[in-house]
Amino acid sequence: MPFPLPPRMPSGPRRRTLLASAAGVALLTGCSGGPDGSGTTGGSPSAADRARARAARDSDGLVTRYDAVIAAHPGLAERLRPLRDAAVRHAEAFGGVPAPASPTATASGGTRNVSLKVPETERAALAELAAAERTLADRRAKALLGVPGELARLLASVAAAGAAHAYLLTEGDGKA
Repeated sequence: MPFPLPPRMPSGPRRRTLLASAAGVALLTGCSGGPDGSGTTGGSPSAADRARARAARDSDGLVTRYDAVIAAHPGLAERLRPLRDAAVRHAEAFGGVPAPASPTATASGGTRNVSLKVPETERAALAELAAAERTLADRRAKALLGVPGELARLLASVAAAGAAHAYLLTEGDGKA
């Protein structure tokens, strides 16, 4: 009995090859940038500067929220301190310099001359922080599409960290 011939392969590139090539081109195009880090696929340098400044302010605002909750609910300090410290590092990465923690925050007042209302229960305070983290992560994920390569990568990284913080605040250890 003769061996059957293998099925004839269609000529031309295969579908997987085309998809991989298209993905590679998209990655190379999205990551290209000039020597100053301002890519040609993002916005103008002034748009990148505005996005960077806004991201720094947003992170600083998040630090303020953490400070207010820690002051209003000292029992949460140990749990929230690492997340607050990460928000400080994020502000610094975007070029901001957040103010140090204020020990004068109150449940009805705020920190750093910003009036923030903190929910009376720990659970509600954690839920509010998680919502703020989630909202900011979503905003940053949308913003990264309009900025050059390196800033887009930084925004993506910080957005992912914010999403993880939201998870840890609401579901991370079952306390919430």
